[in-house]
Amino acid sequence: MSKDTVKTRRGFKEFVRKLIVSLKRSPQNISLVALAVAFLVYSLNLTSISNTTALIQGPNMGQCEFAAMLFSILAFVVFLRSFPKRQKANKVMIALLFLFLILTVGVDILYLMRINNAITRTDELKIDFAWPGRNPDFPDGKNVFVGVAQNIVTVHAIFVVVCALLVALLPLYSKLIRKINTSIEVEENLNMGTIDISGED
Repeated sequence: MSKDTVKTRRGFKEFVRKLIVSLKRSPQNISLVALAVAFLVYSLNLTSISNTTALIQGPNMGQCEFAAMLFSILAFVVFLRSFPKRQKANKVMIALLFLFLILTVGVDILYLMRINNAITRTDELKIDFAWPGRNPDFPDGKNVFVGVAQNIVTVHAIFVVVCALLVALLPLYSKLIRKINTSIEVEENLNMGTIDISGED
């Protein structure tokens, strides 16, 4: 095995070790990552969501879109205040965090219901869309952004639920993380003999 390969493996092991040490100190960062991913997925696809709102114009769709962004931002702020450094978790803030997460999932579900109603209704206002090739009547994927928005809002809701579950299960998996051995074994020390430090007479 080459020296470069050994160095790469040691570097990777050290990275993993430092990551676990960081998680031991702040295990709530796992759920924070899930919340961050949910926010990024939603915010980076606002164009498709806004186009869908403008096309369907269902009741409260605009308000749902605004509320999802607002509650996501508020959840971030409350999350950071729920787990102050070197202090116990703030139960009041955690309760508010769960409230905002529930509200976020609620507005996402309402938005998805509006999309589903628009897709399935049979009157002259029916919204025709499909991924390219899915609907033989619209082979080019007319209004394909509706499908994108539907998938994005679904993924957003799933990540928010995952974040809520991770916060709820924090006491459980934080104990498991703390049991992971992150001590450094120095090979040189294992191979060293006893050093005689007594002076010569």
